[in-house]
Amino acid sequence: MLRRRCRPVTLLAGLLVPALSAFLLPPPSVASTPRTHAVPLAELTVVSEQVASGLRRPVAVTGLPDGRVLVVEKAGTVRAYHPDTGLAAEPVLDLTDRVDESDNERGLLGITPAPNFARTGILYVSYTSLPAGELTLARVPLGAPERLQVLLTQQHAEYGNHNGGQVAFGRDGYLYWSTGDGGHANDPFKAGQDLGTLLGKIVRIDVDRTCGAKPYCVPAGNPFVRVPGARPEIWLYGLRNPWRFSVDPVDGSLWIGDVGQGLVEEVDHIRPWQGGANLGWSCKEGTPVFDPQQCRPGGRYTDPVFEYDHYNDNCSVTGGVVYRGFRTPEAWGTYVASDYCSTHVFAVRPKPDGGYESATIGNFPTQPTAIDTDVHGELYVLSDLPGWLSRVRFERVKPASGGRGAHR
Repeated sequence: MLRRRCRPVTLLAGLLVPALSAFLLPPPSVASTPRTHAVPLAELTVVSEQVASGLRRPVAVTGLPDGRVLVVEKAGTVRAYHPDTGLAAEPVLDLTDRVDESDNERGLLGITPAPNFARTGILYVSYTSLPAGELTLARVPLGAPERLQVLLTQQHAEYGNHNGGQVAFGRDGYLYWSTGDGGHANDPFKAGQDLGTLLGKIVRIDVDRTCGAKPYCVPAGNPFVRVPGARPEIWLYGLRNPWRFSVDPVDGSLWIGDVGQGLVEEVDHIRPWQGGANLGWSCKEGTPVFDPQQCRPGGRYTDPVFEYDHYNDNCSVTGGVVYRGFRTPEAWGTYVASDYCSTHVFAVRPKPDGGYESATIGNFPTQPTAIDTDVHGELYVLSDLPGWLSRVRFERVKPASGGRGAHR
């Protein structure tokens, strides 16, 4: 969804240092590594099955411990789907009186359950708030919108696009939140490289404690805690519009789909020890230099592990997730992403000896806005204007002569 060009469009374009065990021990909902070895990406394809329709501009999806899948609708409502009973008729949460959906890219944008959701019923959400589109991170009990508590905000009034919006808990127990660069085009506020603003960043905070007047604490291990003039909440910087990122539940790494401007779309893979990484925008757009004036002498930039151009109907990356489900062990450890316009499904996987392999392994239904999993790690994908929720599975196929064309 939601996150591309500055021109009007009808389609959506575009504290303690964590214990080592937090990165090494998989959570109970994730299976141990299957004994079946992953097959070459060229031997995988995806198949989608529509399981719900009638959603109004669905933009985010997440799984709950009881097997339900929550679907966020842009206007501010949250719907619940269960494989046994289907899509519930009434929302389980309604935040429409708080959400500014005035622009194609504004609205209720992200959702994730607290790690202790089964006991507390707490959700964390991100949205653009009334009256001026302020980027807002909040927590709210499921079904109790009157008890919503705002945690963190970032002014974003001038332009309606590039709001980021993903929220997710890391293996370290901290909450991560993505924000766009402020909108329009060409990074008008030069926010990507500015550590004094939360725009164009991924933020990391501790929501289990309070510090002073703040309803959260900044982890002591955040990279810019002691940097004068820098916002200590920043974990990563140099992003344009990280509409969707995800946390690999096995190793705690972040996979980020950062929407490009006019040249390339990119996927970044950031390990837990890479806090403080500069992903380049707006010095760079992917690996190419975009604005030399934003490039610092001696600057160190972390390049994407996968990027693709705008040929073949591509326009805007929809970041996905690493598959850690049970049904297709051959696909274990494969990162899956897509593109809003082309619907191509991109598979990316680290190689045992270094580097990454990638391939196109099929297509999703039209206008994929979000890819995420249920509690068992099985994949779902949302489609925007049709208002669909689809379940995704992998199938193994014989490789075509010469194999599938891999992207760089």
